[in-house]
Amino acid sequence: MNLLHRRGVLRAAALFPLVVTPAAAQGNDPLPSWRDTAPKRAILDFAAAVTAEGTPGFVAPADRIAVFDNDGTLWVEQPIYPQFAYALDRLKAMAQRNPSWKQEPLFRAALAGDMKTVLASGSGGLQRLIGAALAGNTPEESARLAQAWLAQAKDPKWGKPYTALVYQPMIEMLRFLRARGFQTFIVSGGGVDFVRSFSEQVYGIPPWQVIGSTFELRSSLLDGKVNLTRLPAVDFIDDGPGKPIGIARQIGKRPLIAFGNSDGDFEMLQYTTEGSGRRLGVLIRHDDLEREHVYERDTQVGRLARALDAAPHRKWLVVSMKNDWSRIFA
Repeated sequence: MNLLHRRGVLRAAALFPLVVTPAAAQGNDPLPSWRDTAPKRAILDFAAAVTAEGTPGFVAPADRIAVFDNDGTLWVEQPIYPQFAYALDRLKAMAQRNPSWKQEPLFRAALAGDMKTVLASGSGGLQRLIGAALAGNTPEESARLAQAWLAQAKDPKWGKPYTALVYQPMIEMLRFLRARGFQTFIVSGGGVDFVRSFSEQVYGIPPWQVIGSTFELRSSLLDGKVNLTRLPAVDFIDDGPGKPIGIARQIGKRPLIAFGNSDGDFEMLQYTTEGSGRRLGVLIRHDDLEREHVYERDTQVGRLARALDAAPHRKWLVVSMKNDWSRIFA
C-alpha cells in the first residue's frame, strides 16, 4: 500500500467508523449480537434452505437479493431522520442568501426549529426542504457536503456521530447474507445522494446498490464538459408504494428477503414476500428505551402500525430490539 493510498484509507476510517466484530469473538456464530430466539433461528433456517444445492428450495446466487431500509433499520432515525438534521443545518447556513424562505410557512418553521409543523408536512414537505438544501450542487458536491457534515455532526441523545449509531446486529446480518451469496441493497426513503455518501464505508454496500428518493438533475456544458446540477424539484420518492417501483427499476428482480421497520416499508415487504417460492419479510421493532428508543404507532418518524398489524397474517418476522438483540450499537 503506497503512502497516499494509506493516508486515504486512514481518513476514511476516521470519518466513517466501520463496525467490526473480531472473528475470534464471533466463534462459529455468524450473528453473535442476535439472541438465540425465534427470529434468529428463522433467518438462519431460511438462509440454509435457499442456499442448499440439490434441494427444492435452492436459489441460484444471481437471484439471492436482499433489500434493507436504512432509517430505523440500519441506523437511528429518532428524534428526527439524520438526513433531515443535515438538511436543517444546510438551510440555516443558506438562509441569508435566500430571504424569500422566511415568507414560506414550511421554510419558516424549519428555520425556527418548529419540528411539529415540519413533520406534519409529511414526506413531501421533508423532500422539499432537503431538495432546497442541496439545490445547485453537482452529485459530487452533494457527496462531499454530506461527508463533511457526517464527520462533525452528533446525535442529540447519544452525543456520538451518526455513523457510529448503526445497529451491530444488522451489520452482522449484511455480512452473513453476503457470505452466503446474497447481494445486499439499501432501499431508502431518504435522498439517494446522502445515503450513497457513506453506504460503502459504513455498510459495505457500494453506491450503485443504493436506491433512494431522487431530485431532478439538469445536464449542461461547463467549459466544454458535461455538468450535472441538482434542482430542488423532487423526481421520485422511494417510500411506501415507491419502493417496489425503485426495486424494479434498479434491480430488475424481486428480492428474496426484505428488512424494514415502519409502514413506509409495507409495500417493499409485500412485494418481496408475494413472490413465488420461499421468501422472507422482517420488521425491526423499536422497543428498548434503555439502549435505544421506544416508538411505534404514535410517532411521525418511523411509524409502525399497518405493517405490524399485517405481520402475523403475512408471516413476516417481527424482531424485538429488547428481546432479540444482545446489543444494539457497537
